[in-house]
Amino acid sequence: MRDSWRHFVAEFIGMFAFVFIGGASIMFAKDTASPAGLLEIALAHGLTMAVMVSALMRISGHFNPAVTIGFLVTRRIEPMMAGVYIIAQIMGSILGAYFLKWTFPFTLFESTHGGGQALALQVTGAQGFALEAVATFFLVLVVFGTAVDPKAPRIGGLAIGFMIAADILAIGPLTGGSMNPARSFGPAVASGFFEAQLLYWTAPIVGGIVAAILYDYLFIRRDAEPVDHGVLRPAATGKRERP
Repeated sequence: MRDSWRHFVAEFIGMFAFVFIGGASIMFAKDTASPAGLLEIALAHGLTMAVMVSALMRISGHFNPAVTIGFLVTRRIEPMMAGVYIIAQIMGSILGAYFLKWTFPFTLFESTHGGGQALALQVTGAQGFALEAVATFFLVLVVFGTAVDPKAPRIGGLAIGFMIAADILAIGPLTGGSMNPARSFGPAVASGFFEAQLLYWTAPIVGGIVAAILYDYLFIRRDAEPVDHGVLRPAATGKRERP
């Protein structure tokens, strides 16, 4: 029971920080109309996730239902614990959004829907789904490649944060660059603006599942490397070794 609470609190804190700092960056960028607004938003989200994953990955470090479900379908987390993670992520997101609503000017919060995501007018539902699914595919692939693979480079959450920032720079103006159902759901609850919520849940989950299965079954080796794909050996000298 105590272990479940540890995981719950870690996921809650990480998601609260992600929504609070990410949402604040969106509100400030909209308020100041800064030309560097997209870069600021991408960096705020990417840096926050990099730091929180690095700080809490010893305990949990998902901070995204799409990541947790990717772990679930590859049997890297028990269903009960996956439920604990997702509930904590949703609650952390909602509380983070309400904290923004309480501390920021109401007109700013309302005009930006609490720092949430929405589809651009020129983007169809199908296009938005594809963009979010592909962006989340890249994100979950990086999670598995840097935090799950036993041979992964130990670089904390740095690569994960970089991938989030890159995805937001690529698709942020079109979909908001969510890649995280809980990230979009919290501000929607606090602002009452639920546009495209079904898309922001299904697309990241689909992209995350595909990436998790691909990496788990194709890239993580469970048997010995073949002789011609292992450690290089010195060339033969032509001399026979004594028995």
